[in-house]
Amino acid sequence: MIAPASSVGFWPAAGMISAIILASSVGEILTAAAMKSVGDLDEIRAHSGLAGAIRAVLTCPLFFGGVSFLALAFFSLLYALNHLPLGLVAPASASLTLVTNAVGAKIFLKENVDRRRWVAAVLVCVGVYFLAH
Repeated sequence: MIAPASSVGFWPAAGMISAIILASSVGEILTAAAMKSVGDLDEIRAHSGLAGAIRAVLTCPLFFGGVSFLALAFFSLLYALNHLPLGLVAPASASLTLVTNAVGAKIFLKENVDRRRWVAAVLVCVGVYFLAH
């Protein structure tokens, strides 16, 4: 039999979900920055072989930072699922990560985030609000 998730207050739940969102977004932004700094893996593989492409990725400190934050996000997700219902954790963390990734892509990676993506981010926030209430 599956035990029901324990009842926690608003702030602890918001903290758990925020930890997932923050760690996931930082991990994805660092990983994207790492891959941009490494360059075209097909080109590296053409010159140095598969081992050279793997070496290029594994010698990039940003890559390990990204992987570390993604691991932290995963364990934060496990912790949150132990205390909160899946119906809240999964949609809130996944959708709000879309918002923070858009902000991070614009600010840190200097990517062009078009109007359609910003509108989607706002609609996601509205959806999460309705989910929480």
